[in-house]
Amino acid sequence: MTTSRRLADRKVGKFERNITKRGAVPETTTKKGKDYPVGPVLLGFFVFVVIGSSLFQIIRTATSGGMA
Repeated sequence: MTTSRRLADRKVGKFERNITKRGAVPETTTKKGKDYPVGPVLLGFFVFVVIGSSLFQIIRTATSGGMA
């Protein structure tokens, strides 16, 4: 089975048009840098958990006399 010349030319043309488009990314899809990947509520919750956990550990260590 052989492919027709018209089909082969169409595929080659489509491939060559795709090659010329590579790297041409529209400017609207690029990130501006102002948007954060996480929301402020989630960030605040994370900071609350981390700082609260560290304070709890410090208080626990101080009350046990430094022994684990």
